[in-house]
Amino acid sequence: MTVTLKLATSLDGRIATATGESRWITGPESRETVHRLRAEHDAVVVGVETALADDPELTVRLPDYHGPQPARVVLDSRQRLADGCRLVATARDIPTYLIATTPPEPRLTDAGVRVLQVHAVGEERPELRDVVRVLAAEGLSRLFVEGGGQVAASFLRCGLVDALEWFRAPIIIGGEGRPGIGALAIQALSDAPKLRRVDLQVLGPDVWERYERI
Repeated sequence: MTVTLKLATSLDGRIATATGESRWITGPESRETVHRLRAEHDAVVVGVETALADDPELTVRLPDYHGPQPARVVLDSRQRLADGCRLVATARDIPTYLIATTPPEPRLTDAGVRVLQVHAVGEERPELRDVVRVLAAEGLSRLFVEGGGQVAASFLRCGLVDALEWFRAPIIIGGEGRPGIGALAIQALSDAPKLRRVDLQVLGPDVWERYERI
């Protein structure tokens, strides 16, 4: 099982302004690279807040790509994903999973969404180790976690992140912007997740840094 976390942020680690504006922080070269990274994974994972705010497709959209689409996975404890959103509308064409802590809702399963129920932890969030386990049982062993900040923090807190793909744009949003990584409740530096940078590339105006867990 491999979990890769992707961040696309400003220089100060923000993924959106205070009002939620986020398109587009990074440039077209970075976004193309993200699509190529998606193609290398079995599934793309987002939180329900990202799904509700952005109504994403989470597909590989490249003119030269003709391979299979990765599955889409939404962490959605209370099954709030809207009926008319793109993920639900295309669930019969591209495997779409919803990770919930309650029994599957017929409105979603009837649309082709595969609802997987897992144990709940604080604030009724899905237990991420269970999430990884049930997705592996579905044949999804290479996960590409794309957001948002709370989801990124949760995977880091659980020690599940094996690699980090960080795209940084040359803009500064400020402290009122939305952080790329939510609260980790770290009391000492020795408790912070440790990563080793393995590559750095310039993509147009952006910088792409690649890390792996130590």
